[in-house]
Amino acid sequence: QVQLVESGGGLVQAGGSLRLSCAASGRTFSNMGWFRQAPGKEREFVARTFNWSGGIGYYADSVKGRFTISRDNAKNSVYLQMNSLKLEDTAVYYCAASSGPTVRVTEYEYWGQGTQVTVSS
Repeated sequence: QVQLVESGGGLVQAGGSLRLSCAASGRTFSNMGWFRQAPGKEREFVARTFNWSGGIGYYADSVKGRFTISRDNAKNSVYLQMNSLKLEDTAVYYCAASSGPTVRVTEYEYWGQGTQVTVSS
């Protein structure tokens, strides 16, 4: 059974940092991504990394230069380091997995339960 379990969310002041973790079990995936959904808004792409060998990160423009996606093959995990957080980064963050490199929500087959990130002023 495939499972994705996120952790690391919380409350942080604007300008601060958080690190999200996602532990996958049941299989490995070529592509892992992070999405987020703010209240009243659609779920949106944040970052993804394709293949497990030094996967290169691909980012939404809104987080480029502030967020970094990485993975640990041995732990079957993916991480999202979030720096210089802004109020507009407040959302539920989801880990997701797909077979191929994509940013489309509908093309991700597996999803975690989500973790809340709240950025305060």
